[in-house]
Amino acid sequence: MLQKFYEANRHLLVNINGQIVHRDEAGVSPFDSSVQNGDAVWEGLRLYDGRIFKLEEHLSRLQDGAKALAYEGVPSNEEIVDQVRRTLKANHMQDNVHVRLTLTRGVKYTSGMDPRINTRGTTLIVLAEHKPPVYERGGIRLITSGIRRIPPDCLDQNIHSCNMLNSILAKIQANTAGVDDAVMLDTNGFVAETNATHLFLVKHGIVTTSHTHACPEGITRATVLDLCLTHRILAEVRDISLPELYRADELFCTGTMGELTPVTEVDGRKIGAGDGGPVTQRLSELYADLTRSSGFPILVD
Repeated sequence: MLQKFYEANRHLLVNINGQIVHRDEAGVSPFDSSVQNGDAVWEGLRLYDGRIFKLEEHLSRLQDGAKALAYEGVPSNEEIVDQVRRTLKANHMQDNVHVRLTLTRGVKYTSGMDPRINTRGTTLIVLAEHKPPVYERGGIRLITSGIRRIPPDCLDQNIHSCNMLNSILAKIQANTAGVDDAVMLDTNGFVAETNATHLFLVKHGIVTTSHTHACPEGITRATVLDLCLTHRILAEVRDISLPELYRADELFCTGTMGELTPVTEVDGRKIGAGDGGPVTQRLSELYADLTRSSGFPILVD
């Protein structure tokens, strides 16, 4: 799976600390903490017909990450929403848009790791792109990566940070194998997630996903669990072994950029009939209904 360049994004306007500039002119200081140390938190939002889906939940996770990392001068949710709105309006965006929010610790007065050398407040970057869901609707293929997800005693993955090198290494393995993404295990050998998404399996009609000990508390993941509860689809959260993926009736991944996507193959093994399945289809339809009927009206004047 290789994301495409869309011509509509050639002249994007990008927002950096309230300054809206052409993508080719946008710049972040070499002294910014994101450049120096990968010290930043981020969120991916999706715009549906003028509304951002689960905006409050995304902003809450962003603020929680900034608090855990002891950022100072963090903009309020209202200030962030205002900058998102300004960016969308400047780009004349209404639908089928992905918004990447990045919040860094800010600019340092000299190179180094110590947060005490940061001299200003945070840096807020709002990048909005015309971007449909990134995965093929027909399904994706996975391998199991040899790279493990980081445990919370090393780095809590519920801090939704820009430090993603272990996921990048797993993605390189997937690329080399000629598949779409890679399954990542935790240090106990249980399934955590893929390098980019959460995983759900279906067996005998029961929907199962992993704990979030070694992966972020995904917002799309939580939405799927809520849909299961609301529509009386049996669901559980527990440790999942790798062989359970192989023998699943259905397998799908979830995320803001890809929504719900069937997994048709893991490590060369066909999953179920190899074409998704009825529970995956049902949840995909329910999710689509929800995105059409809810969300924060970001473009209201």
